[in-house]
Amino acid sequence: MQPIPFAPWVWRDPGLIAATAGTEMEPPGDRPEDDERASADLSGYDVEAIDGGIGKVDKANYEVGGAHLVVDTGPWIFGRKVLLPAGTVDRIDHDGRTVYVDRTKEQVKNSPEYDKDTFDTTEYRDQVGGYYAGTYE
Repeated sequence: MQPIPFAPWVWRDPGLIAATAGTEMEPPGDRPEDDERASADLSGYDVEAIDGGIGKVDKANYEVGGAHLVVDTGPWIFGRKVLLPAGTVDRIDHDGRTVYVDRTKEQVKNSPEYDKDTFDTTEYRDQVGGYYAGTYE
């Protein structure tokens, strides 16, 4: 379930990057692996939608107020790359090298086209953020 209000460019939980699926959460910094995982490069991690795999993380950006993943969908949607705002990430399994998002494959497929030249503009971010905000019921 998505937190209200939806903040597309912000990690839902600042400890999300360091969290490991299937373990009880301890306060950040209490586990030795937290320092390593907090700065983990998610590039190459598999990305799973609610209903199956959608590709691999090509790039990850942890910029405050602009955090996102660029996902290479491979042949699934004709080699297209998509931008997933950090707010769509449900959890990260570092041991399994998998990022789980709370959208369906169809919702990701229908997202605005990723454009490497304009993805960091306010207009593009508003378009993508608005699209993903609108995909919650």
